[in-house]
Parts: sequence; structure tokens; C-alpha cells
Amino acid sequence: MIEVRNPGTGELLGEVESCTEERVVSVVDTAQAGQREMAGLPAYEREALLRRVADLVEAESESLALLLAAENGKPILQTRGEVAAAVRIFRGYAGEATRLFGRQIPLDAVPGLERHLAVTRREPLGVVAAVVPFNYPVELYAHKAAAALAAGNAVVVQPPARCPLAVLRVAELVAQAGAPPHAHQVVTGGVRVSQLLAELPGIAAVSLTGSTTAGRELARRGADTLKKVFLELGGNDALIVCADADLTEAARAVVLGRLARGNGQICCAVKRVYAERAVHDDFMAALLDETRKLTVGDQLLESTDVGPLIAEEAAERVEAAVHRLVADGATLVTGGGRQGAFYAPAVLSDVPVSSAAFAEEIFGPVAPVASFTDPMEAVRLANASPYGLQAAVFTRDISRAFTIASKLDVGGVVINGSTALRAENLPFGGTKDTGGYREGVHDTALEFTRQKTIIVMEALG
Repeated sequence: MIEVRNPGTGELLGEVESCTEERVVSVVDTAQAGQREMAGLPAYEREALLRRVADLVEAESESLALLLAAENGKPILQTRGEVAAAVRIFRGYAGEATRLFGRQIPLDAVPGLERHLAVTRREPLGVVAAVVPFNYPVELYAHKAAAALAAGNAVVVQPPARCPLAVLRVAELVAQAGAPPHAHQVVTGGVRVSQLLAELPGIAAVSLTGSTTAGRELARRGADTLKKVFLELGGNDALIVCADADLTEAARAVVLGRLARGNGQICCAVKRVYAERAVHDDFMAALLDETRKLTVGDQLLESTDVGPLIAEEAAERVEAAVHRLVADGATLVTGGGRQGAFYAPAVLSDVPVSSAAFAEEIFGPVAPVASFTDPMEAVRLANASPYGLQAAVFTRDISRAFTIASKLDVGGVVINGSTALRAENLPFGGTKDTGGYREGVHDTALEFTRQKTIIVMEALG
């Protein structure tokens, strides 16, 4: 059994099964029948199923938000927002279930085929494995599971081992909503469960949100069966503050996108800040003013801005990364103290851009600030990262903003805002070590299908 505990207090919240290899194999085997049932449902029934799930989740939104905050550590105000996002995602994919369009392809483009007709149709891939991370488990589960079901697939979900309870409750609601037997199943456990989902031939596709290391591992294991592997991986988002920026808004974006949202445990958090030298000191003053307003404490209190990290070991890793930055020459301006799984939001200045720790993804409430003299220098520094999820630029010059955005090697650029932005109807993902995949309501359901071409000979004769 796996014990699930409140990361802030250590309170035991529940226990879940640590699935054996035999159990995972059995689930994948039975999922084949569930997939056939889902594929046999007409689009309007798949749509209705997902809408019923959304309604049931919405009816339990407060209890789900409380459960998620307790097991995950994010403040309750944020987990309410996450559950609300999951409701929107299920409803969004309900609509997509009825919009999986094929094409009619004119064969008269090829001499001799003028009288024939070709059409394509979208069919489900099969059984989709959804490997869900700890930082936004309910929201990211919804993106994967709802998309799979919308397209007529079965789904096998692996929730995060440290905080699976809210996802397990949503799984019960999916069954209550009338999902076909074995079309939606959950397997709990650690790394070996993920590896099996990538290896087993009964899985047609794996969708993972997680670390780049995990992504490479599952891609390697999935290659033997030539399954599709959809990867949304790590990030080291840069935020560029130009001399003409609104410094107060830029500081607020860093606090929102790095120190407060998700306790800093977000792939699209602001992880590197580059401030133009001419405004560096003024920006730092504004950033410190905003940081000092944050309240660290019990994630179940309405007044809390920053709760505990997912585990004490996670806070220890963040603490070690800050120590490396300081050892490399950075100045710790505020914060940085650790108590158990809690880590006080830290701001560092004078960060050397050559620091190896600056290039790494620090998964916690840490804002390292470096300086630059020319915006193109900032672009070069931002692009030097092996990751390419999102980036942000603060400037009042719209031409400069679009020029910088066009040169940043990332999946998305936010102008005058935080990179900790993910709207479910936008394609979300990045370049390089971030994985290359895009996830979103209008993209993922289509990705979870395959095209079949049907040619009718002499149809136009």
C-alpha cells in the first residue's frame, strides 16, 4: 500500500494500492473490451457522457478542492481553480467528441483518377495510458482522460503516487456517469507502473506530463511497440524585463508565475528573470515589495498564498539549488528558509548566467534575477536553455515585443504577463527538451485518433 499524507502536517489522508505487474497487465487486457465499447458509442453519446462527468465533478467541487489541497499542498484558492478548470475541460472535450471531422480529397488532381472519390474518417487509437503529474493532477488528468474518451478510446490512468486521492474520486464519478465497463481504469503505483504502460503492446499511446528524464525513459520503452508517445515535459521559462516595462506589473508577474502559483511547482512557471541593467535595481525593489506580501502556511487556510511543497525531499532539492546559486556568486536577497516541506519564497539577484544551477529547472518558489544590456542579448540567454516551454517579455513597445517573441525558441510567449498561463483551449507545449507535443482541447482529441482513407472507385462515373 502507498500512504498518502498531508505534506505540511504529515497527517495520514488515506492509503492506495501499489499495483503489481500482474495487476497492471490485467487492467490493460480488460481495457481492450472497454475500448471496443467506447468506439461503438456514437459521438452524441460520448458527448453526453463527458457532460455528465463535468456536472458530477462540479457538484463536488468544494470537497474535491479541499481533498486536493490537503494531499498536494497547493493553497485552497488555487485548488478550487484547478477543479473548475477540470470541469471546463470535460465540457470542452464533450464538444470535441462531435467535431472529429474527416476530409473529402479530390482525386482529379491525379490523371486517371477523375471518377473516383476519396474520403477520410477519424478512428480511435485504442487504449491510451495517461500518466499524470503531482503538481496539477486533476486538471492534467482531465486533459488526458477526457480527450481519450471523446475520441472513442479507453483510458488507463496512473495518478501521482503522492497525491492520487482527488483523481481517484473523479474516477468514481466517471463510473457513476455511465462510462462503459473497463473503458476508464486507474492503476496506482510508482515508476514500474509507468514503465509497464509504456512497454505493454495493449497500450496504443502514452500521454505523459512530467520530467524530461521520465519522458525520455517512456519514449525509449514505447519504441519497441511503436506506440505513440505524447510528451509535455520540463521547462525553464524566462521572463525578460525591458527598460520601458511597467516594473510593478513585471514584479507581480514574477510573484504570480513563480513564487505563489502552485508553490512554484509548475512546468510553465517563471524560472529565470532577465532585467535590463538600466532598471534592474528599480525592478528588484518592486519585486521585493510584492514578495513580502506573500503568506506562507497551511494550504487549507483562505489567507495562504504559498503552502508546502509536495514533500520534504522536494523542499530539500530546492534548498540545495539555491545554495548552489549562492555558491556561484548570486545574492540571496530575501527568503530561502526551509521548515520541513515548507520553503520561504526566495529572491536572488546578481545571478551569473553561467551558473549551472541557473540553467536547471528549480521546482519551487525561487526567483533568480540576472541582468542584460541589450534585448537581443536577453533573447540569446533565454534560448541557451535546453528547454523551450514558454517565455514572457515586458515592454511597452509592441514592435519590440513581437520581434523578441518571434526570436524566442519556445512553444508560447506571453507579452506583459506571467508564463504561468495555461488556457485549456490553447495549444500548450514547447520545443527542445520540453517534448515538442501540444496539448489542448482543440488538439488532443484529434491527436488521439488515426486517419483511415476510403476510396470509392467510379463513384463519379
